[in-house]
Parts: sequence; C-alpha cells; structure tokens
Amino acid sequence: MQIIGHRGARGEAPENTLGGFQYLHDLGIRAVEFDVRQLKDDTLVVMHDDNFLRTTSIEQNLYTCTVNDLAHYNQATIWMDWQPQITPTLEQSLNILREFSHLEVEVKAVNDFAAAEKLIQSLEQALTGFEHNAVITSFDLKIHQALQQSNSRFNRGLLIEEDIQERAIEQALALGCSRIGWMNQLASDALIQATQAAGLKVSVWTVNDIDRAKHLQSCGIDGLITDFPKMMQQQLQSV
Repeated sequence: MQIIGHRGARGEAPENTLGGFQYLHDLGIRAVEFDVRQLKDDTLVVMHDDNFLRTTSIEQNLYTCTVNDLAHYNQATIWMDWQPQITPTLEQSLNILREFSHLEVEVKAVNDFAAAEKLIQSLEQALTGFEHNAVITSFDLKIHQALQQSNSRFNRGLLIEEDIQERAIEQALALGCSRIGWMNQLASDALIQATQAAGLKVSVWTVNDIDRAKHLQSCGIDGLITDFPKMMQQQLQSV
C-alpha cells in the first residue's frame, strides 16, 4: 500500500503548492494526489477550488484569471511559518514530482464536453514522460469520456463519493479505468473486495485515522490518500 499525500500534504503543508510537494518529497514519500484546472489562457494550474477565497482569503474566481494573475494570491496565508506560495502551474509542479512513482492527477469538473476535450488535450501533452506513473482521475464523466474518445495512453481512475456501490465498478470498467478512488466512508470491506475482484486497483480518500489506515492496509488497498503523510509514514510499516 502506498501512502499518497493528499493535495501534497494538506494537513502538514499548504495544499497544492510547490512547497507542499517539496515537503512530501523531503519526507521520502513518492506518491501524491493533486488537482488540475485550466485557466482562461489555457494554462493548466494545480488548485482544488475554483475560487481563491478558502486558501488565500481573497474572493476571486479562478477562471477569470490568467497565469500572470497568480502571483497576487498567497496559498500559504494561514500557514504562519511558511514563505508565500503562489498557485503553481502543472508544469512547475511536475518539475518537483519527476522522481515520484505515483501521481494521481485529479481533473476537476468542467462545464461541457468541449471544455473536457480541450483540457484533456493539454493535459496529455503536459504529462508526456509520465505515462508509467501518472493516473488521471476525475468524478466528471465528461472528462472520462474525453479520455476514452482520445484513446488516452494514461491509466485512469474513477472517483466515487456517492453510494452507488457495484454500479461504480461497472461504470469504471465501461470507461476503461484501471482504478477506483473510493471515498473513505463508502469503502467497506465488501466493496473493496468487489473492486479488487473486478481487476481494478483501489485508492481510498481521505484517511487521517491511524486505526482505519491499518485496517485498509490489511485489506490490501493500493493507495491510502491522506492529509497527514508524515504521521502515516511514522505509524504504518514501510511499504
């Protein structure tokens, strides 16, 4: 089981930032999950929300911005011991993550299929060289359909936060996915076993409880996505 840092290491460092990714790297962990969106100038950036308010305390819609606007927003505002961190581009992030063995690249939802096609084309180009360690994940079926239509060379993962159980397994297989990312609250032993029996890998998010992590490890899941990778690294056996 891999310990996968959620948005870098969002419980221990500013989320989805170069500093957070470097922090995870310095821990010796080589698996990460992060979020990707596309700006109006087509730049791919790493950010979870579509607004800067939660992470920078400034109300501003991300999609009205270009890459040149990012310097105005400090993603480490609430992290008093950290130097300012601006929203990184995907290209900048990948420069730090080149040594990582596993990247879960979550593509956030888009408005329509045309936007999905455009984003996927840019993403696959940006991820050139990461074909063996990157998994493109999303909740958005439009993203998966665009990946399928493009005959993507990347592994894909369907993210599930709704209680649709076995139907999600059928859906993941139909979409050509190799993995399901189950929300922790849904990831029962039986559902994990059914996912594995279908030949799909299993990630579970977001797991911040040690006992729960140990149980999932005993279930043989592939990836434990956590806000506290250092804590998990210290408490779980090396894998």
